[in-house]
Amino acid sequence: MAEENHHRVITAKRLAAWVRPQDFAWVIFIGWLIAADPETNNQLLIFLILIGAFQIVEPRLKLFSSRRGQITSIALKLVLSYLLVGYSHSFTSYYYSIFLIPVVSAATIFDLAGVVLVTLIAGAAYFSFLLPIFVDWNTYHIEDYLGVTSLRVLFWGIVAFLVYEQARAKRDEMLLTQRAVSDLAESNKNLRAAQVSLRRSERLAALGQLTAGLAHELRNPLGTIKASSQMLMKDSVKCRPEMMAEMAGYIDTEANRMNGLITSFLNFARPLQIHPAPANLRAVLEDVLKQQSELAKSRNVELALHIDGDRTFEFDPDLLNVALSNLVQNAIQASTAGQRVEIRLASKDDEVMIFVRDQGTGIQPQHLESIFNPFFTTKPHGVGLGLPIVAKIIDEHGGRIQVFSEAGKGARFEVTLPTV
Repeated sequence: MAEENHHRVITAKRLAAWVRPQDFAWVIFIGWLIAADPETNNQLLIFLILIGAFQIVEPRLKLFSSRRGQITSIALKLVLSYLLVGYSHSFTSYYYSIFLIPVVSAATIFDLAGVVLVTLIAGAAYFSFLLPIFVDWNTYHIEDYLGVTSLRVLFWGIVAFLVYEQARAKRDEMLLTQRAVSDLAESNKNLRAAQVSLRRSERLAALGQLTAGLAHELRNPLGTIKASSQMLMKDSVKCRPEMMAEMAGYIDTEANRMNGLITSFLNFARPLQIHPAPANLRAVLEDVLKQQSELAKSRNVELALHIDGDRTFEFDPDLLNVALSNLVQNAIQASTAGQRVEIRLASKDDEVMIFVRDQGTGIQPQHLESIFNPFFTTKPHGVGLGLPIVAKIIDEHGGRIQVFSEAGKGARFEVTLPTV
């Protein structure tokens, strides 16, 4: 049954694409002419049907879409119009206006010279019926018909010119639209090129900043390692095993610190591989709270999760877990015993928002603009890459992160992510 309905829908669409509303108009028009004809003329009926059929079939034939095809189409319409008028009492025919079909058709597709030429040909064809080979000048007073015939041909010219003006205005409008679209596409292309160049410059600037920060951070452990190694080479230390063990411990500690710095640097500098999949943020936040529950318990800090609105959308659960864990961990570390860290999830329109709030001492106003910079930290043993990594993950998801803080009143981080 479903296949049958599908087949019917396809058939209906094909029929709608083939049959046009103007086809019915032509059928009604030709049928009306036939019904209103005051006399029975089989040849007249044939030409009327041919003209109507040609008007219906012509747009569907690729043969008439080219310039040569258009000329051929106008010529056929002229011939059919001429034969129709010729077989229906020539210059006294009721159907003399049928010449407007090729004239108006020419006005919609040709330039002014072509329109004038077709109008002149149609007029000459109509005037030809006044020649002696078509009419007996002894029976008809031709001079009485010359004025009427001239007025009719002049009327065709006026109609042709008006249609030509309208068609030209439409073509000019379409041309302007195409140029505007082309200019817009070119502007977009230039804008994309500028954006690529800007991102390249930003990456180079960030790389320079990272390199400078890493060099600064590595200088201290290298200094300690150098001083400890120099102490180990002294004869006074070589005979003191406890001193040698202490110096070796310094070297090991600082080497581990250097390794951690380099690892953090590589993790931050390495391009993120986003693997979005339909998921739910509630599950991610619940997992984050489980991971940080031991740290909160050890510092006697309460964790509270509030879900005001949630939805399923595409994001990378693992990367967002890393980012949110970092925010919650920072909030716990900024809190003192007995304080509370609140995590709230809300949704609005096409976005979801995650709020992480603590009741700690807050962030100093002069530091608010620097906390997302690489290697900036106020922690004694911090590296300064945690929040920059968080910002990078949020940015790769097309979101944004903001921080609000007052001294002595804690801090609030707001993460906004698009769901579409």
